[in-house]
Amino acid sequence: MTFVRVRLALDRLSPGQVLEVLMKGDEPRRNVPRTAAEQGHAVLAQDDRADGITRLLLRRKG
Repeated sequence: MTFVRVRLALDRLSPGQVLEVLMKGDEPRRNVPRTAAEQGHAVLAQDDRADGITRLLLRRKG
């Protein structure tokens, strides 16, 4: 479900724009970057914070 929300947000961006995603949990931390990359988006950064939140930066393909 998390990637569905991320994909909707990416679809609203222009090609090349960057999206910051904050997420919690092991499943989204593994699957969101992998799925985004499979769809052609660039994973610019992934930072796991001490509070359990993962910060992900994605650049929309195009």
